[in-house]
Amino acid sequence: MSAANVKMLNRYHVIFLAQSIMVGTGILSLPQKLSAMGYTEWFMPVLFGIIATLTLWPMIWLCSKYPNEHLFRINEILFGKVLGKSLNLLFVIQFIIFSAGIISNYMHLIQSTALQEQTITLPVLCFLLLLIYIVSGGIKSIARFCMMSFFITIGMIYFTQWAIEKGEVSHLLPLFNFSGLDFFNAFKEGYLSVLGYELIMFYFPYIIDQKKAFRHSLIGIWISILLCFFTTVVSVIYYSEWQLKNVEFSVLNLFKAGELTFVERIDIIGITLWVFFILSTATAYVWCAKLGVDTLFKKKNSYQLYVIAAIIFLIIRMPFSREFQEKLFTASNYIGYMLIIWPIFLSMIYIVRKKKVQQ
Repeated sequence: MSAANVKMLNRYHVIFLAQSIMVGTGILSLPQKLSAMGYTEWFMPVLFGIIATLTLWPMIWLCSKYPNEHLFRINEILFGKVLGKSLNLLFVIQFIIFSAGIISNYMHLIQSTALQEQTITLPVLCFLLLLIYIVSGGIKSIARFCMMSFFITIGMIYFTQWAIEKGEVSHLLPLFNFSGLDFFNAFKEGYLSVLGYELIMFYFPYIIDQKKAFRHSLIGIWISILLCFFTTVVSVIYYSEWQLKNVEFSVLNLFKAGELTFVERIDIIGITLWVFFILSTATAYVWCAKLGVDTLFKKKNSYQLYVIAAIIFLIIRMPFSREFQEKLFTASNYIGYMLIIWPIFLSMIYIVRKKKVQQ
């Protein structure tokens, strides 16, 4: 059955797919990634939002030329089957490693805070089983989970009130107190935290109202950008410059400023609720990887999802040092930038080929 016969994503699905996929673990350490700019980092999320808006347009434009095809099929159409499938295989590998990196970072967070004397093998297995259950329901199941995740977790903003009260608003000034190299390093590390909106090129064929896909996706993007902006501002107000650079998962540490008589560690609540964001992001990337495998083999099999999950488990639990894993996941993150630029390149190829056909 072609994608044209199974359009299932309404505007709310599109909005929350764009919003929830972007969050993941990136926002947890965003203030630290932008710390090269010091206190002036707080305006960077707005810049990220502008760039995301500009780069979203060529994605939607390209998809509108092939309304019933996802990016894997578009690659094969524009490059031919051999080169197209080779590129698709690279994308599939990148999605699998990227998903493993997201899950690994979250498990590292759990192990360093809540399960310091235990291994993460069992939590990873439980997480992957839940991931398989959600992905097996298809993109609509993932979209519904993203909607649920947003409304369950949005209340965590309440726990930042104590950090705002104890912080110094004067940290927000002066502006532009950084060098060009500082800006480049902060941008290179920080923009990774807002990746995820580019996956619309894979679920675009399933959108019911494709003409408004740009608007609806943009709403989701800016919801995430505003959340990133808010958490970055609060972090700048609350932390010193040294803490911004050295406190890992600084957003969760904001919750420790809270004072509730009936809860000893509020940050544990944040860690627990954050699993919804991790699942939203990981399920979307795994679904894209599964879609790529289906395209490569031209048939759908449920066992392929289990194979992908097994590969992710092996990557997370492989007998290598944490430093090696970090280098692997970082390389995968930077390759993710390719998906931002890729539709621009494909659009140029589409225009050139169209002109040749007309001539």
